[in-house]
Amino acid sequence: MNPLSHLLALAALSLSLFSHPATAQSAFEAWKQGFRATALAQGIEPRLFDTAFQGVSPNEDVIGFDRFQPEFSKPIWDYLDTAVSQDRIVEGRQNLRQMLRLLRRVENRYKVDAEVIVAIWGLESNYGQNRGDIYTIEALATLAFDGRRARYGERQLIAALKILQAGDVSQADMRGSWAGAMGHTQFIPTSFLALAADYDGDGKRDIWSDNPADALASAANYLHENGWVRGQPWGVEVVLPEGFDYALADVNNRQSARYWRSLGVRRADGGRLPDYSDAALLLPAGDGNPVFAIYKNFEVIKRYNNSVSYALSVGHLADRISGEGAFITPWQRGGGLSRDEIYELQTLLTAQGFSTGGIDGVAGAKTRSAIIAYQKSLGMEANGFATMALLQRLR
Repeated sequence: MNPLSHLLALAALSLSLFSHPATAQSAFEAWKQGFRATALAQGIEPRLFDTAFQGVSPNEDVIGFDRFQPEFSKPIWDYLDTAVSQDRIVEGRQNLRQMLRLLRRVENRYKVDAEVIVAIWGLESNYGQNRGDIYTIEALATLAFDGRRARYGERQLIAALKILQAGDVSQADMRGSWAGAMGHTQFIPTSFLALAADYDGDGKRDIWSDNPADALASAANYLHENGWVRGQPWGVEVVLPEGFDYALADVNNRQSARYWRSLGVRRADGGRLPDYSDAALLLPAGDGNPVFAIYKNFEVIKRYNNSVSYALSVGHLADRISGEGAFITPWQRGGGLSRDEIYELQTLLTAQGFSTGGIDGVAGAKTRSAIIAYQKSLGMEANGFATMALLQRLR
């Protein structure tokens, strides 16, 4: 059984519990009593705990999203089609104009570019239109009870109870995504406790209300505390010279602009590669697709959501909101390996002694390094691209 099929089998086993509501509720009540003692030991008041959990049951939708949503990731061009759609660009520009005074004040306080704040707002909740409608305590209790993400669920659940206890939000208004992310900018509870901001000074860090001021300031504070460099780009689109050594295009290989220029790397628009912080080269979809020189701010965006597709989308949406154009190099749509095929590729590489750092169906940096090592062992061009030809060779 391949890893994806095994995961689906586990999911079916877990979800079978929900076909017997009485059994599920009984098991949940037993878990809740054990967790209650843990929560009270961490300073949660008994009455608040009992009130917060009143009517809470395991949520089947949460389990479904947790099991299945991450397993069917889109190709990056499809992801970008949605994340940086024309409608989202237009709405982002409208929000920037309408809220310019607020956004510039937030920008000046936290030293984070306003367009990036708006882009995160757009990606996280479509500018506040999709803030999530699942009761956060129920979502996190379900994850903690289910067990697959118990550690995450329990940690975030304690934090969510502390938020209620502090009075930042009412129980009725504490709603968000299936994973417990909340408000306009989708903060998880621990991030809220650490970095949410009371920008309007009303005594509450209210990221849930129709007024997005606290949420936007909170996102800016998050980026600021993680090292955002105001006025510098997340990255720029580049082109590589003929015969370029693709082994150098590694996100961990950060070099000066002078170094990359000496190898013939230039901006896709023909301009000179700018001098900011050291840059790495990112090829998110392999040869023939857009290539980027990425700077420190790209990694800061990934602290918000540790996904290359997400960080690229936030950066590109911010650029489009500020008036820049689409990528110059078109995506070579179609082709590529499916999630199952990447699982197989990783399995075969690992079996031959080329570790991919785990088998998860995502062709990330460690998988790319394994491919390069395998290609070099055969005297092939070491480009690190996960292709059908490579998979067939491994078979």
